[in-house]
Amino acid sequence: MNHFKALVEWLKQALTDKEQFHLGYAAESSEFVRFNHAKVRQAGQVQQASLNLKLINDGRHADLSITLGGEPTLDRQRLADGLQQLRETLPLLPHDPYLLLNHNAWQSHNEQARPLPELGQVLEDISQAAHGVDLVGFYAAGPISRGFASSDGAFGWHQANSFNFDFSLFHANGEAVKASYAGHTWNSAEFAARFQQARDQLEFLGRPLHTLAPGQYRAYLAPAALEEIISIITWGGFSAQAIASKGSSLQRLYAGEQALSPLVTVDEHISGSLSEAFSSEGYPRSDVTLIDAGQADGQLVNSRSAAEYGLGANGASSDESPSALQMAAGNLAQADILKQLGTGLYISNLWYLNYSDLPAARLTGMTRFATFWVEDGEIKAPVSTMRFDDSVYSLLGSQLEALTAERELLLSASTYSQRNTASNLLPGALVKRLTLTL
Repeated sequence: MNHFKALVEWLKQALTDKEQFHLGYAAESSEFVRFNHAKVRQAGQVQQASLNLKLINDGRHADLSITLGGEPTLDRQRLADGLQQLRETLPLLPHDPYLLLNHNAWQSHNEQARPLPELGQVLEDISQAAHGVDLVGFYAAGPISRGFASSDGAFGWHQANSFNFDFSLFHANGEAVKASYAGHTWNSAEFAARFQQARDQLEFLGRPLHTLAPGQYRAYLAPAALEEIISIITWGGFSAQAIASKGSSLQRLYAGEQALSPLVTVDEHISGSLSEAFSSEGYPRSDVTLIDAGQADGQLVNSRSAAEYGLGANGASSDESPSALQMAAGNLAQADILKQLGTGLYISNLWYLNYSDLPAARLTGMTRFATFWVEDGEIKAPVSTMRFDDSVYSLLGSQLEALTAERELLLSASTYSQRNTASNLLPGALVKRLTLTL
């Protein structure tokens, strides 16, 4: 943080009277371990830091990304070079009619200092749990830092420690169970229980496939399967811009023409999450209730939507998607899932989702990995890959029977360019009817 502060102070002194700046900071110190056949195949560390400099002058603005080396003199020179490059670029650009700056000198500081697990302990736990099975996995852990400063005196700092172990167990017949264990604090007993659940499911994959005809079936969607549905909804579903331009998949919900089940409450819950409590545009972020007991509530508003539609900015990202989404838990106990399901489908994962009818919030996708046929509360056989086509207003509305009392924290496994801080805290969902089309 001190290095970032020093760069901010230098930049303040380097500006001319008419210039303004936003300076974003992103850094990580990460351990990565790749597993194949339950053995460590690759291990390494990544340390990186970068700046995003926005220069603003007379309604014009331009951005530049700068990689940092950690050496003060070198990094100041890179920042100076970047500043000069933006000064030469700005006169070539038009005025931005939707540029809405936050001139408040807000302050935000959050450091989640919970200790990360020792890598040796993690490897020992994984080795013990994976004995005798074919495991493929990827472990990533370490502190992630984010910062923001503006010429108006705003300053934000965020640092959080996290780990994410994303893994699959393969049966000899080529079928697989996919699972993950993620969070802030590694708990060996909790991990062992999560892994044992995956091993138990792996045993059922050796049974002959159960063939289902297209039709409607009771189904349980595990948190990872529900996450796929939630993730596609967030493609503009809660976006102020999409709602104002009638392009949101939840348009009918926000218009009051449709409702979800009263069991469904969804929040963008920044507090205590891996995501920073400020945006790259210079606005503080706080918790936002998006759906309250099945009814539309808040929406995610960035500064451009605020300027265009006369709304209040609440620190949303440029694409106005949630980064720390939570769905309220229900009352269905983990131990009672199969009993409550009775006869139907247990779906661990979904994939290849897309809209088949966006205005109707209708989705289509495929079952993936461990999907089982359940009879009288007992898993009988794996089910071959099937396609579903159904509406959010059905799955999370009229046909939603229960949500689980236990929720699973699902962190983004993306490491493209840098580790992602997005997270979803979700229950499992029991639905009375899911439509399979082929």
